[in-house]
Amino acid sequence: MPYFGALEAGGTKMVCAVGTAQGKILERISIPTRSPEATMPELLGFFQGKGLAAVGIGCFGPVDLDRSSPDYGTIQSSPKLDWRGYPILRRFEEALGVPVGIDTDVNAAALGEAVWGCTRTVSDSIYITVGTGVGLGVIINGKPHHGMLHPEGGHIFMDRRADDPMVRGVCPYHPNCLEGLASGPAIERRWGRKAEELADCTAVWEMEAYYIAQALCSYIMMISPERIVLGGGVMHQEQMLPLVRKEVRRQLRGYVQGKGLDNLDEYIVPVSLGDNQGVMGAIKLAMDAYIERGGRL
Repeated sequence: MPYFGALEAGGTKMVCAVGTAQGKILERISIPTRSPEATMPELLGFFQGKGLAAVGIGCFGPVDLDRSSPDYGTIQSSPKLDWRGYPILRRFEEALGVPVGIDTDVNAAALGEAVWGCTRTVSDSIYITVGTGVGLGVIINGKPHHGMLHPEGGHIFMDRRADDPMVRGVCPYHPNCLEGLASGPAIERRWGRKAEELADCTAVWEMEAYYIAQALCSYIMMISPERIVLGGGVMHQEQMLPLVRKEVRRQLRGYVQGKGLDNLDEYIVPVSLGDNQGVMGAIKLAMDAYIERGGRL
């Protein structure tokens, strides 16, 4: 039975895992994200000597996912300045000598839920993570969507709430994008305290729900997903899902009558794989890379 390596490469931490084609996680560790020079030896050291058939990487982006590009698998204009231009796919291939698959971290998480989790019964779904950053993964006909590059749904532009006390969002690229207004760092700048210290402040979460729901309405109009999954540290606040569902219904104003909207409790849902959806999606990327090279499960 082949074993597969998985890397969920996030802006704050790198989660490494080994698993099987049945989606069983055998080993899992977390490493802080530092510079490539400091981080990569630890990542490669974890995977070396384990007899892996292939490795999958779900990476923070933007990432070049064009297989015809000479920069395929290279991190592009990331806010993590040390990682800009870093050829992470090539480094893994060179060091490990096995097939390596790559996608964005949120596409990998969306894929994990689509293969083993709460969206496996539908063909089109989206996964949104709201934490240190905001990202969007899109699954169309059971596969991650790329298009020109890949979805960057955390950077769609928002209509600001009139009573928002924060003058400018925290995103260095856009003053009013979703990530800049709704991420964990945005909450901290707006209210002067970290999100986990504000659990009892209703105004905080009503404003957060306003921005997240506005984005979900845009995704519903453009992508028409059959299910929406919300994850990330901000969504650990228990009050968030009910507030988001209520705000989505208010903002849609009855315009869309899709069958999923009849029951928002089953349409807008939390993650179903704990904190493993990203690494499980990366395992699927590894499996696909292995099969492409002629491997058999």
